[in-house]
Amino acid sequence: MNLKSIYKLGSPPLFYKLCIVLEPWYLISSILLIAVGMYGGLFVAPPDYQMGDAFRIIYFHVPSAYVSMMAYVFMAVSAIIGLTWRSNVAFSLAKSCAPIGASFTFLALITGMLWGKPMWGTAWVWDARLTSELILLFLYLAYIMLHLSIPDRSKADRATALLAIVGVVNIPIIHYSVVWWNTLHQASTISKFAKPSIATEMLWPLVIMILGYTLLFAAFLSKRTAAELAVREKRTRWLQTLIVGDKNNA
Repeated sequence: MNLKSIYKLGSPPLFYKLCIVLEPWYLISSILLIAVGMYGGLFVAPPDYQMGDAFRIIYFHVPSAYVSMMAYVFMAVSAIIGLTWRSNVAFSLAKSCAPIGASFTFLALITGMLWGKPMWGTAWVWDARLTSELILLFLYLAYIMLHLSIPDRSKADRATALLAIVGVVNIPIIHYSVVWWNTLHQASTISKFAKPSIATEMLWPLVIMILGYTLLFAAFLSKRTAAELAVREKRTRWLQTLIVGDKNNA
């Protein structure tokens, strides 16, 4: 893809249509991958020699945690693009990321607590990894509340963009917390691609689940971004023409 094609993606009409077209493909693909990953994780993968069947929560916890961080980075990058080029598409993407990312972060925390109870004897400890993930949830919620509290959309876009950019410093803290500090949370298992600390028969369902969750995030993001662009561009001719065309086709 050349620079001209990338620049065209900043066009609200083009990006809106792209979101509408891609959303069902992302959604169907994610459902299929998650179904395969769940079957592999719950029924094919053998029990862990230490944790038994309780380890299977990782097939929901790890993908949720991964997407929670990926979504924030995507939000911050979109915010930078929005501030640089005053792009409605970029600001729409950033705003749409926040509630989706918050949902995946909440899911990561809940599944982590369900995992922690039998493993550590308690659902919550002020562990570096858990605490930094909780801070991530607060950053998402702060972004959402700040956007709602500023009536002027352009000012809200700029203010929340700065928050998103500053908050991205928490992402490496989450990732490296198990290395930098002595924590209860286990070390990374699949990020060491040369020699992952997990058996192959346990690894492949996890990789598929991560891919499925990523595509599910893309599906939700496409739908929310299309809706956000429709709100922002409601007075433009291209959207009114599109709405009239849809009514005539109906």
